[in-house]
Amino acid sequence: MAGTLDALDRRIVGALQVDGRASWSRIAAVLGEPERTVTERGERLLGSGVVRVTGLPAPAAGTIVGIRCRPGQERLVALALARRRDTRYAHVLAGPLGCVAEIDCPPRRLAELVVDELPALPGLVDSVTWTVLRYIRTSHQWQPGLIGPEERDALTAYLPSPEHVPFGEVKGVNRADQMLLASLQRDARRDFAELAHVTGLSEAAVRRRVERLRWEGRLLIRAVVDPVRLGFGVRAMVWARAAPRDVDAVAAGLGREPWVRYASCISGDRQLMAEVALPSVDALHDFLTGAPWLEKVSALDSSLIAATLKRGGLFALPDEH
Repeated sequence: MAGTLDALDRRIVGALQVDGRASWSRIAAVLGEPERTVTERGERLLGSGVVRVTGLPAPAAGTIVGIRCRPGQERLVALALARRRDTRYAHVLAGPLGCVAEIDCPPRRLAELVVDELPALPGLVDSVTWTVLRYIRTSHQWQPGLIGPEERDALTAYLPSPEHVPFGEVKGVNRADQMLLASLQRDARRDFAELAHVTGLSEAAVRRRVERLRWEGRLLIRAVVDPVRLGFGVRAMVWARAAPRDVDAVAAGLGREPWVRYASCISGDRQLMAEVALPSVDALHDFLTGAPWLEKVSALDSSLIAATLKRGGLFALPDEH
């Protein structure tokens, strides 16, 4: 397992989590560090794959899949899920569920997934599915305090605030925008000149389209990084039940927690689900027993994440498994 990044590398990652397309000169100015140092460190982080910056459209409603596996088959099942192009993340769990994954599967495709595709997974005993009803936080919004509030604000000055980012089906994306989104998904730090070459548009047109897509929330830039490298070595999936009238209050509480990488409201008897990353087991205990959002929770389940095979739509590096 690779070690934790040092303080400056973590601050650079924190800046990329706020704006993955920010120039090294801008990041250096905001962090108060020499531009050459930030450029060298940043390029090394990207070149090694420790950090990958990707651009994705706003998420449509997904389906979360929990799989109970035959003993010893958890990684095999998770790998089969991760290999699907429509899988957003896939984790091996240390608990009754052997693995959990989110698949880009709208309700109209649910029968095909549940009846035909999941039963064909090798090593499957049984499965449970939950439809995402609302996203509380997606991983592109996770900012665990690696940089200070003033630095964060300096990097977000021209971006819409998170509450303005639309979720659900995104319509009206034309062919040129689709080409841009595809190019940015592979590498969201491509400069405008390279994007112009790929799409056949002028550099000025590409700049306008990228900025418009970002302002409208149709393009979400995220820095994908293993939380362990940032010092968050304990990761878990959490399911919570609340009275229907209290779901929104619990969701708002989860949205304020810096440990929460991802959270959503889901169908089923556990109306909320979250992925959390924390620095220690003690911190996880405090989160599960003393956090303010627990006041309106009537039942809680959790499972530690033993390994991640896919994160943010990208395969995890071998040392993250």
